[in-house]
Amino acid sequence: MKLIYLTSRFPYPINKGDKLRSFNQIKQLSSTCDIYLISLSDKLVNSGDVEQLKNYCKEIYIYQISFFRRILNLLKTFINNRPFQVNYFYCSSIQKKIDATISHIKPDHIFCQLVRTALYVKDNHSIPKTLDYMDALSKGLERRIQISNFLERPFVKIEYERMKQFENLAFEFFDKKIIISKSDRNQITHIDHSKIKIIPNGIDTEYYKNIKIQKNYDLIFIGNLSYRPNIEAALYIANKIYPIIKKELPDIKIHIAGSNPNKRILRLVNEGIKVSGWVEDVRKTYCSGKVFFAPMTIGSGLQNKLLEAMSLSIPCITSKLCNESLMGKNMENIIIGNSIEDYIEKIIQTLNDVKLRDRIGNSGRKYVVENFSWESSNKELIKILSDKQSS
Repeated sequence: MKLIYLTSRFPYPINKGDKLRSFNQIKQLSSTCDIYLISLSDKLVNSGDVEQLKNYCKEIYIYQISFFRRILNLLKTFINNRPFQVNYFYCSSIQKKIDATISHIKPDHIFCQLVRTALYVKDNHSIPKTLDYMDALSKGLERRIQISNFLERPFVKIEYERMKQFENLAFEFFDKKIIISKSDRNQITHIDHSKIKIIPNGIDTEYYKNIKIQKNYDLIFIGNLSYRPNIEAALYIANKIYPIIKKELPDIKIHIAGSNPNKRILRLVNEGIKVSGWVEDVRKTYCSGKVFFAPMTIGSGLQNKLLEAMSLSIPCITSKLCNESLMGKNMENIIIGNSIEDYIEKIIQTLNDVKLRDRIGNSGRKYVVENFSWESSNKELIKILSDKQSS
């Protein structure tokens, strides 16, 4: 099968959730499909990153969106009804190039990651198409409204309303639709949302095996630190949890790590909190902590950071929101907190009980191994792409 795989960002380096998903889908699909990767990019993609995809792709096309064009695209938001992020990635000049590429390749199927790319193929009715919603982006935006400041709030509210409408509209552009989890599917408000197939993310459980190193930190949080939900989680740990738990555990050590930490995150550093950026082998950072703590209050979709930590047999404490897509069992393979007081009680309990940490950590890995395999997820995806019947 000739498959065009269209992304809004180049899939490498793997420092964001959409890149993780696209890289692993391309890697798995390449065993049965000829992959023609078309990636939009708002920055120059270096040749080393391109090399990482060449083994899995027949051809690679990268269309860069200039800074000037991105500004113009955002200004269009004030005269049309599209979401900011859909306008941001859409250019009529790139549309012509993509149309020409599709005509040249003559693919059997077109696969689009995220609704951001949907406009580029909406008028192509001769080739079967699949949309990967990934998450319910509108729900993530709705959750952001409550924590936005008075300047941001009107724009976030507009983006939420527009994204909600566009997710429904994009449904009509495609023959087949997939999404990461049942909870995200339930947030897509299209009348036929139940027809969206669930294809969860996976984890390389052979790579993410526990590494025996010294536990220098009590709590670890890892994520892309330029991503708003992760920023909010890091601030919550430092400003809400740390000052109170320090009274009970004066020597507590917390490590907040991840790519692109902004100034607000860097200012959190003190005698009990370390902040670090991108590391080559994130497994060592995970395994340097006794407990992985992800108190996510906004966002959507399955949190890859939890899959990685659980696969490494690290006990995880997280929010009910985070567990909606994961569907772990509280106090069996994960620990769920509901408030500052609840988190602190469970953190102290877990840190003081080695047997509890080992039991939750080992059960967490078992749960991930059994339920979140890239191989099994992508077998289902191949079935969907190969099925001649539209959903």
